[in-house]
Amino acid sequence: MATIKEIANAVGVSSAAVSRVLNYDETISVSEETRKAIFKTADELGYKKKVVYPKIENVVLLYWVSDEEELEDIYYQTLYKELLAYAKKVNVHISVLTKKDGLSKIPAETIAFIAIGWFNRKELDALHKKCKKGVFINSTPDEKLFDSVTPNFDSFVTQMVDFFVEKKHEKIGFIGMYDRDINTGEPVMDVREWSFRQSMIYYNLIDEDMIYITEHTTVSEGHRLGLELLGKKKRPSALVVASDTLAVGVLQALNEKGVRVPEDIAVFSINDVSVARYVSPPLTSFHIDIPTICESAIGLLREQVNIKRSVTKSVMINGIPQFRKSCE
Repeated sequence: MATIKEIANAVGVSSAAVSRVLNYDETISVSEETRKAIFKTADELGYKKKVVYPKIENVVLLYWVSDEEELEDIYYQTLYKELLAYAKKVNVHISVLTKKDGLSKIPAETIAFIAIGWFNRKELDALHKKCKKGVFINSTPDEKLFDSVTPNFDSFVTQMVDFFVEKKHEKIGFIGMYDRDINTGEPVMDVREWSFRQSMIYYNLIDEDMIYITEHTTVSEGHRLGLELLGKKKRPSALVVASDTLAVGVLQALNEKGVRVPEDIAVFSINDVSVARYVSPPLTSFHIDIPTICESAIGLLREQVNIKRSVTKSVMINGIPQFRKSCE
C-alpha cells in the first residue's frame, strides 16, 4: 500500500501538503491542479486512508436468547460472535448481559445498548428509562423508541412463493413459528407467516390445511411438524420453512418416511446457516448477511452516541437465495 511520502514524491509536494489535502483541509493553500494531482496519484498508487475509530465505552449487549434457542439455532450463536468481534474491531467496548441477569444489572454508566431477543412491554419501558440509546437486532419491538436492524423476512418469503409458483407448484405449504405480543405475551402472527399468506392470497392458492405453526424454533419441532404434515392425506408439493433449524427437522421427517426431496416435496428455507450445505439433500435457503447486520447495528449506535441523532431508524437487510438440491 502506498504511503503519503510516496505520493508526495510523485507529485512533487511536501508530505504535510498531501496529508492535509487527503484529509480535506480547506485551509491549505494549494492550486486546484495540485489538489487533483494528489487525489489522482493516491488512487493510482492504491493509497488507503487509515480509519481511526473513536472509542465508545459503556455499551451493553442485552442477549435475551433462551438456552434452548441458542443451543438449537446456529444463527443466534453466529450473530453473537460476529457482533462482539466487529465491535472490538471498531473500538466499541461491549459488556454482555443475559436474560438471567435481568435489566437490573445494567450498569448506571451505560450510554447505549444493543439487544437481541424478545422483550415484553414492561421490559421495554424499563429499558427506555435506563437508557434511551439502543438498537434491536432481528426485531422491531417499538420503532418509536429504538433503532432496529432486521433481515427483510417479508421480501424473502415473497420471493420464495414466487419461485415455487414459477415452478408450477400449486400446493405450497408453510412451516413457521409464532411471534409474541409485547403487551400480553400471547402468540401473534410472525411476519414470515403474514407474508406467506399475502403471497398465497395474491396467487389464489392459499390453503389453511397446509400452514403449520409452532411456538418453538427447534429441530425437534420441525421434525414433529414434518411428521404431522405427512400424516395427512393432503400434502404440499413445496414447502416454505421459516428457518433452517425447523427445516433440518422437516428434512429428517421426510427422509424417515421415504419422501423424496425435491421430487415429492421441495423445501426452501431462511438463514443459510453452515449446516444447510451438509444436510441431505443440501438445503436451499435465503442467505442472511450477518456481518452486514452487525455493521449496520454498530453504525446506528455510533450515530446515536456521536451525532446525537434523535429520530429513530429501522433498517432492513436484504438477502440472496442459495439454491441447492432441496429445490428443483
